[in-house]
Amino acid sequence: MRVFRPLPAMVALTISLPTLAADHFEAPLAAADVEADLSDLYAWVNAEGELVVALAWGWRINNTITWDAGVLYGVHIDNDGDQVADHDIWMRFAQNEKGSWGVQVLGLPGADESVEGRVLATLEAGNGFKVWTGIADDPFFFDFEGFEDTLATGTLSFDPTRDTLAGSTVVAAVFTMDEAVASGGGTMNIWSTTGRLGE
Repeated sequence: MRVFRPLPAMVALTISLPTLAADHFEAPLAAADVEADLSDLYAWVNAEGELVVALAWGWRINNTITWDAGVLYGVHIDNDGDQVADHDIWMRFAQNEKGSWGVQVLGLPGADESVEGRVLATLEAGNGFKVWTGIADDPFFFDFEGFEDTLATGTLSFDPTRDTLAGSTVVAAVFTMDEAVASGGGTMNIWSTTGRLGE
């Protein structure tokens, strides 16, 4: 029997303006499962009025992509403040008999019921919405040296030109969706999860 087992990997945010959440330095168990180790969740409304959500994982993978058919990725949207998802977006990867990888996305607000296609491509999700998966430069900026200096001295020591994460990469998925459907006219709380299928 296959059982869905949640992992201790979650990134959350509340959106009213462009916002983000990040989680790069993990406990050993989470860090050992690279494909299920979430690092960033970004959400914003673009110039076309679409809600854009970008999910990143596999931090420090050094420009290689390892898809995993055993991981279920979720993006959850609560739009009425009860901390229960009103929309669940689910994403999985699979490999065909020729070794090519594909992605399936379900539950994208305002899009077709199911979005399926090859990875490393921009997929049409219906009604003008899109899904993209691939490798990207890590967009999160952090001066770890300045952080440590600030803690040690009590004086703000951040250097805006020093990015500890420069040159690192992530695997990412980017979704565009109907903001009005996703928000229901309210403030959105958005979080992401990963889970593994087990026997």
